[in-house]
Amino acid sequence: MQSESIFKQSNFVQFWFAQIASSFAFQMLAVGMSWQIYDLTGSPLALGLVGLYQFLPQLILTLITGHIVDRYNRRLICFITRLIMGITALLLAYTNLVNSLTPNVIYLCAVLLGMARSFELPANQSIVPNLVPNNMLSRAVSAIASAREISVIAGPALGGLVFLLGAPTLYFSSMSCFLLSCILIFLLKYNYTSSSKAPVDLSHLLGGFRFIKNNKTILGCISLDMFAVLLGGATALLPIVAKDILQTDSWGLGLLRSAPAVGALLMSIYLVRFPLKHNVGKIMFGSVAIFGIATILFGFSQNLILSMVVLATLGAADMVSVVIRSTLVQLETPDDMRGRVAAANSIFIGSSNQLGEFESGVTAAWFGVVPAIILGGVGTLAVVGIWMYLFPQIVARKTLETKEE
Repeated sequence: MQSESIFKQSNFVQFWFAQIASSFAFQMLAVGMSWQIYDLTGSPLALGLVGLYQFLPQLILTLITGHIVDRYNRRLICFITRLIMGITALLLAYTNLVNSLTPNVIYLCAVLLGMARSFELPANQSIVPNLVPNNMLSRAVSAIASAREISVIAGPALGGLVFLLGAPTLYFSSMSCFLLSCILIFLLKYNYTSSSKAPVDLSHLLGGFRFIKNNKTILGCISLDMFAVLLGGATALLPIVAKDILQTDSWGLGLLRSAPAVGALLMSIYLVRFPLKHNVGKIMFGSVAIFGIATILFGFSQNLILSMVVLATLGAADMVSVVIRSTLVQLETPDDMRGRVAAANSIFIGSSNQLGEFESGVTAAWFGVVPAIILGGVGTLAVVGIWMYLFPQIVARKTLETKEE
């Protein structure tokens, strides 16, 4: 079974391509929105607000999204949310065409994206175990991650070039990719059964948070990722780094945004072929420490090539943590709770990404861009040390195959 390829699972392959198209579209959209908000305002805080406005809907809707994903067809939820994101890209294209784009329009689109992704992320995570057998889940998680990273590489790089042809062209391209993903998801053969029959009350809605709280291994893993990336994430500041420090243009921003994905893609391909088998707890802590060190080096860099190299290293290290965390959550969660657990987990992910962008914008406004990045990397290293002390059971974790008591 170890030699069997995950890509022999036809339903999974179709889902994999849908992921590429959707992730590609979102990354192109992010390049355009981040570049235009900074071009319109010249404010690091405005860049952070884009991330905050994407995160707030996920925070507000967490309880209801988990319930809906557990109660209704996950394939249909993915279809509807990606259609909404395609419409958001169309709105940005239109406002650029008629010269009516303002910061408030971009903030509105950030809110729409946040609302759509608050449903899409838990549905997307929860559907994967229904497409592959459990003994292939670790490889499936790595393959899905590789799909995302392929898109993160191609999307921002090509997006930066397409942006030179005009913002409407970029947003229309993004919309087309979202629609392609919708078609692939609509045609996906997915045997749906409503798995949650429990009455809808507060206890039911809070089930995902309660499960995470009671499973110390999962709590430690996802909180480590949240605080490490919250402090160490510098992607929100890339437009400033590209324009003001590295003296490059939108194409350079695209390359910088793609660099972490290059490292992550190479690592995810390796993990598909060679799944993690031993000392996964120590490996995860080591990878997060490398993430922090790479962040510090990025803060000191004033060279585009060096910046891309350390960002690629950062992305590879982050991928190891993502695969370990995601596999543990999927394996140890019952199917009738996967939506609620994934929704709760999305808050941790959103905190480390979108809220992290806001944190980076605020600290850059207070201390300057370079000090903010370096302090973030130092903070990540501090989190690693504290979490190794607080969660010794994770340090002792050996494998991803079975639950360890």
